[in-house]
Amino acid sequence: MVTIRVDGESREVPEGSRLASVVTGRDPLCCVAVIRPGTQEKEATENLQVLTTKGEVRVEIPASGSISIKSPGFIDSLKLHWEDRYSAAFGPFPSDIVPDRRPHLYERGDLVLGCGGYDPNLSYLVFSRMRHSADHGAGENGGVIGRVVSGRGVLDHWSAGDRVTDVIPVIAWADTTRSFTTTDPDLLLEDGMQIVTHVDLAVQGYEADHIDTGCAGSVEHLLLALEDGTFHVGRAASTHIFDGRRTQVDVSLELKEPRREGTVTVRTKGRSRGAIYIYTADVPSNPAHTVVAQVVHGIEIARLAKVDDIFCTRASPARFDLIGLPLGEALQVAASRGVKTQVDSQEGDRVVVGQVPGTTLEVLAAGTVSLGTESLSRVIDIVLDDAAAPDSCEIFRILTGLWSHDVGQVPSFFIFDDVYLFKPAIPKGVKIIPENTPQGEVPAGALAITNEARKGVGLVGIRVSAHREFGPTSEPFEGTNIIGRVRNPDVLKNIREKDIVFIREVKG
Repeated sequence: MVTIRVDGESREVPEGSRLASVVTGRDPLCCVAVIRPGTQEKEATENLQVLTTKGEVRVEIPASGSISIKSPGFIDSLKLHWEDRYSAAFGPFPSDIVPDRRPHLYERGDLVLGCGGYDPNLSYLVFSRMRHSADHGAGENGGVIGRVVSGRGVLDHWSAGDRVTDVIPVIAWADTTRSFTTTDPDLLLEDGMQIVTHVDLAVQGYEADHIDTGCAGSVEHLLLALEDGTFHVGRAASTHIFDGRRTQVDVSLELKEPRREGTVTVRTKGRSRGAIYIYTADVPSNPAHTVVAQVVHGIEIARLAKVDDIFCTRASPARFDLIGLPLGEALQVAASRGVKTQVDSQEGDRVVVGQVPGTTLEVLAAGTVSLGTESLSRVIDIVLDDAAAPDSCEIFRILTGLWSHDVGQVPSFFIFDDVYLFKPAIPKGVKIIPENTPQGEVPAGALAITNEARKGVGLVGIRVSAHREFGPTSEPFEGTNIIGRVRNPDVLKNIREKDIVFIREVKG
């Protein structure tokens, strides 16, 4: 048998076991981090992985032996005893420290061995949350026995009821020269190997007993960007990794803070605005980045990830978005999350087309949500052709709101013969280049957007019947980008000029 760790949990598996035997139910496109045992792990420093109910931190302890993590009952004693803006203390447990009985200066991330009432039998591990001076009942040297080198953001999330669940000796990062990411299910497992399967994120402002909505807008963008449960590495730099699938989107600067290891931000300015960043090293704050979350598990994947890697990620809480759901299903989802609902109408078959408040944190903080609905007989179902017109489809989604919800909307502009025209607002700078222009004949039910070749750029049209000369926006073929088709053209007869028309994207 060999002993390995999977996401911090110790397991014994038969010799010759493969990765697939211990990592199941994972998207095969998603990689895992594999950390092989080092050969120099008993040098001058020792790293400890401290697992808590709010996430994990890694502590570097010089002169190993200041605390004995193997003492009977030691881990069970590490419950959060008190916390304030300056520090958080876990314990009590007995130690042999001699209290100095005077205050000392501590920096953020310092791990202090102190005691309560100057009684060594009531000792605590005190994590410093910010620079401060205090008397923690420590020894004459201030009692600093280590420093948090990873997961500092977790320090700010601890609250009453939290505890340490395990303390694991691990090798120093400099020794992980044989570590890597892989999707190979046949990887041979070795004794002492660590496997990390996913990254967990705690979003900014969300606590079990309190929700701060100050970052609700930028957090919503994060939850939307990672809603499919994956992070796609478009860049892997020395200080961060980057997911740029949802860029060119305006996101407000809501929280400017230092970007420490494990911090997650959204870029707010420049060509990459809207991109998601996970930091693997400490760097200063930047007015082009707003902090949205903290890695609480799986920082190893971020450190080892390469360009084009995909890994599984989970953000807590999950996004709350009912727009696009049939009303009955929306009410069930809201009830399952403890949110009360107010609905404008429940007559007939209806779909949710509006939600107030509009962000997850605001809904969960209020505990109630108001839903606007529309009869299915007035909702146009469309299928978009991303394979033939990826850029035009993406622009259409952004213009109509389908980029962020399953139902979008667009104003009806003009109706004549078998053509229905819609005129979304086109932001300055949006370019619609010719793409998937029709050849020979436009089929009935085709959906199109006018490209840069014509003055009516951005006009959206649906043509009910086939035509061999003009596209769905009544433009010549060279000015027409076909982006999809309408599934239920009969709904169009209910549309009038100047109506706000609701569009639902469906598959196939």
